[in-house]
Amino acid sequence: MNLSRLGYLQILTLGAMDLTKKKLYEATDSLINQQFYYSGRDLIIGRTPDISIKISKSGQIVHKFKNLFKKNLHFFIDGKYFQFLLPFKIILGIEEQDIKEIVDNVEFKLNNLDSDNTFDILITYTMVLSAFISRIRDIHFNRALDLIKKRVMQKVDIESDKIQERLDNLFMKNNKNVSILYNLSYIDALADSFNYKKVARTCKIQKGKFVNKIVMLIISGKN
Repeated sequence: MNLSRLGYLQILTLGAMDLTKKKLYEATDSLINQQFYYSGRDLIIGRTPDISIKISKSGQIVHKFKNLFKKNLHFFIDGKYFQFLLPFKIILGIEEQDIKEIVDNVEFKLNNLDSDNTFDILITYTMVLSAFISRIRDIHFNRALDLIKKRVMQKVDIESDKIQERLDNLFMKNNKNVSILYNLSYIDALADSFNYKKVARTCKIQKGKFVNKIVMLIISGKN
């Protein structure tokens, strides 16, 4: 069967589009799993796999989160980053203003490239996802940190600056209790967002254990 030049170009375009989507699907999996989730085992890990917590059904939640990115990829490919991220308003703590700030920041970086230079779509996608995932993580981890500070001050007479200094020291040393709390706060937020109430309750129990461990580390000064 002879193909018209137009038909042949359409096939090439569709093929390139499929390849682009495949790369972005793979990037989604990698960026979300990275230093967070051990695929196929329902394991939430810390910054390194030397500490992990099994959270039953966490894999289902991570899968739903990934699919929310994947099913809206057409917006991203068309450069409509705001529309791409807008469905994520369902994520607890994320407001339209958060999305706008992330998109504005990404577009600022893209607009300030040299005129003869362009970002590869995969690099741009990594920028958008990394910024968005970090925003979710930071919102919920900061709430956990506020709870830690509150509990420390309830137990001992200590200045807020001193608490922050000891927390900063834990961060610098990649303390395993801090790293797993960071990711438990993240999966807890996703569990609540996708209405996995039993999973969220399990996450909160586990978070409480690590909050208490960090509180004791701060009080003892053993960082």
